[in-house]
Amino acid sequence: GPERPRVTVALTFDHDGISSSVEHDLGPFDRSRGEFGVRVGVPRILDVLARHNVPATFFVPGHTAVTFPQSVAAIVGAGHELGCHGWAHEDVARLDEAAERGILARSREAIRAAAGGVAPVGYRAPYWSLAERTLALVEEAGFVYDSSLAWDDYYLARVRHGDVHTAERSVLGESGRLVEVPISHQLDDWPHFEPIRGGNGAAAPSAVEEVWLAELRYAHARAPGGVVTYTMHPECIGRGSRIAMLERLIVAARELPGVAFERLDTTVARWVAVHGG
Repeated sequence: GPERPRVTVALTFDHDGISSSVEHDLGPFDRSRGEFGVRVGVPRILDVLARHNVPATFFVPGHTAVTFPQSVAAIVGAGHELGCHGWAHEDVARLDEAAERGILARSREAIRAAAGGVAPVGYRAPYWSLAERTLALVEEAGFVYDSSLAWDDYYLARVRHGDVHTAERSVLGESGRLVEVPISHQLDDWPHFEPIRGGNGAAAPSAVEEVWLAELRYAHARAPGGVVTYTMHPECIGRGSRIAMLERLIVAARELPGVAFERLDTTVARWVAVHGG
């Protein structure tokens, strides 16, 4: 197959829309902030990605897919990947197993329909919050990869199932089929830019740009074959000052030799081809 990139950059977007505001029964202001992602954020993101010929991955709650079908259709029409991200951005660790199975099945079907009948291969847990059983259920449901764990920064690996943890000792389980694409709050726009009400002020885009570029340059120098996964939210990164920062990041990444932007399904498929199905 084609020579693998020295470093792969995965731009991922959690297109939450108004789902979490509805799930938590929040009011008009919070819903309006989510709707900013639909009205303003996604069009700006799609514009930047198109101008720089960058494919990306969007993790979409089922609620967003059925509430804002035109928004999701625009993402698919531009050639980007859709992955699953719960139904209404619920915290699955608070649900029982039957409820979680139901949400997985419903959301997978909604995303498959939104993608024109193409079943999603990727899953990302809302809030990156997982029950002990979650990733076994995700694997069982037929997903190929997950992107909810922070145990590595640049390298993919198989998810373990069956860990047993006590204060005396943890016994680590066995690897299954599901591939993990690791994530980090450091490479997520939300903790930098969207402090909780009454919290500290938002970071300057230049400060986040410094962190995000430094991580990429480290990977380029020291982690050949690695993947740098950025997590963004249209209602957050879609602000003018921040979308300008994202565009500078893309330009800077393209200046590094051997850097490729890819959808996660493409990157994971290449990893599986090398490491066995």
